[in-house]
Amino acid sequence: MNPSTYEKRRKRIFEIIEVGTEYDYVSRIYDFFNAFCIILNLAVSILYTFDNYREPYGALLSAVEEVTVALFMIDYILRVWTAKYLYPELPQWRAVRRYVCSFTGLVDLLSFLPQYLPFFFPEGAVAFRMLRIVRIFRLFRINAYYDSLSVITDVIAGKKQQLISSVFIILMLMIGSSLCMYSLEHKAQPDVFTNAFSGIWWSASTLLTVGYGDIYPITTLGKMFGIFITFLGVGMVAIPTGIISAGFVDQYSRIKRIAEIGPEADIHFIKIHLTEQDFWPGHTVGQLKLPASVIVSAIQRDGRILVPRGNMMLHANDVLVLGAESFKDDKQKIKLKEISLSVNHPWIGERIRDLDISRHSIIVLIKRRGKVLIPNGNMILRERDVVIIYTQTFIPHAEEIEL
Repeated sequence: MNPSTYEKRRKRIFEIIEVGTEYDYVSRIYDFFNAFCIILNLAVSILYTFDNYREPYGALLSAVEEVTVALFMIDYILRVWTAKYLYPELPQWRAVRRYVCSFTGLVDLLSFLPQYLPFFFPEGAVAFRMLRIVRIFRLFRINAYYDSLSVITDVIAGKKQQLISSVFIILMLMIGSSLCMYSLEHKAQPDVFTNAFSGIWWSASTLLTVGYGDIYPITTLGKMFGIFITFLGVGMVAIPTGIISAGFVDQYSRIKRIAEIGPEADIHFIKIHLTEQDFWPGHTVGQLKLPASVIVSAIQRDGRILVPRGNMMLHANDVLVLGAESFKDDKQKIKLKEISLSVNHPWIGERIRDLDISRHSIIVLIKRRGKVLIPNGNMILRERDVVIIYTQTFIPHAEEIEL
């Protein structure tokens, strides 16, 4: 097989197995099929625990489980094979290592590996069968297919430090209350509170407000201390709950502000990084002769934020923040489209003048590696370029920007 054809096929497989875009129907179908297999595998595992289903349909359930697990294994092999496109900035072996050691890679591995471990180690079949429960982590893959579920991940990641602190406090209270209850109850119940850590189960059930009642104090001081720990547990359990609830409120409030307040802003700001090749370095702010509706709001220089004045000299490597009034015209709106050139985009490697676009379409600017470039006909587009274009035609994978 031709090496270029081999790489094209590998790249296409990567595009299919990764989360698909709206216009890549094959990838979207694969996403839905993968999610269906995950849910089907878990449903079969649950049904297999019921005797009235296992006896008549046991062979069918086992066959479905074997097929879905085999699909998980094939999916994992394909992801390892195409890891170089997931991390294009790394060499192939390092890209494979990063994927295999990542949380997603471990979830993908554990979703099928316990199924085949008893085949290689038959003596430990019972122990390995218990590991098959980790396939439930496969549900984390569905989180990547639906944006609404990603809010959960964002909240937990954003509140990680607070959650760790609250769990640490609860663990310390559990250990402390276990030691105290051992001191109070050991003489009265030597068979129940046998050592310092025998009360861990009691402290866990009390602090977490479960209260099984299989271990409980019988002395007066022990009961009083138990009442105190119960009240304390109600407040302690509420801490992580409150953190997560506040995180959800903050996340949805932020999304709402972006959706509702952002488009109504009266002033838009842009950032310009000056280089030695630009005309502005060596001139003062007053010499720029900007339009009356455009102002220099701030200047960032050597990590400091400077308030611009008319006689301030501009230097190379300065970052200027320009502010201008938003475009407002009720009769006609200017709509631009933003196109990110991914690895499979046909524009990559093409000159702007050679693009197959309408003559009424205008490429306004190019964003490349954090820099804004003014386009010209001889400019060659590269991978990861972001193209801002004015056009009335339909362009797949383009996001619309309304001024």
